[in-house]
Amino acid sequence: MTHDLTDLLADVGPIVFYLAVWGLVFAGTALFVGVFIPFITGDSLLFAAGLLTGTHSELSIWVLAIGVGIAAVLGDQVGFWLGRRLGRPYLARRGGRWVQAGVRRAERFYELFGWWSVVISRYIPWGRVFIPPIAGISAMKYWRFFTANVVGALSWGVLITVIGYFAAVNPSVRPVAYVVAGVVILASIAAGIRAYVLDKRSRREPAVDSVEPAGDGHRPAL
Repeated sequence: MTHDLTDLLADVGPIVFYLAVWGLVFAGTALFVGVFIPFITGDSLLFAAGLLTGTHSELSIWVLAIGVGIAAVLGDQVGFWLGRRLGRPYLARRGGRWVQAGVRRAERFYELFGWWSVVISRYIPWGRVFIPPIAGISAMKYWRFFTANVVGALSWGVLITVIGYFAAVNPSVRPVAYVVAGVVILASIAAGIRAYVLDKRSRREPAVDSVEPAGDGHRPAL
């Protein structure tokens, strides 16, 4: 990813480089691009862009990171608006079986975590694509979604980009930067696993509760 971004910077210059990174972050959620190429629109892109900024003086980490944060917020806002405006059919028309499985998983994730699902989903590839429109479909209050969107998008976008930058410019903090990046990635994986476990548990509980003892509690005769 860093090699590809270096070639892009050499070919188009800083301004188009910024626009390309911001555009990918925006399109990842607003245009569903992240469903098909999550690594080019997510954590790997941000970390690599931060690394590159740390080794090229013509780039500014503040311009890049703040722009990433704004692009992330706007992308989620568009997803939320489309969900609110178009309803469940908007997601029903998206992709094949594996995409629809991701939609159902995100719906359960939203049911379990509510406001926090919007924040946490930023660190989960499938979550950051599906949760915003699901929040819109579920009629989440606009300002409630907006606050969660800002917290999640800025912490994700700015944090990972700045970590990549410091990993490049300061050898003394480079090991710490890589550790923090690893923790962020592991946290996103853990959040996804936790959502899956809670979903499976919530699906089993109604089935268990619906089982009633037969007769006087003894096993029925065969």
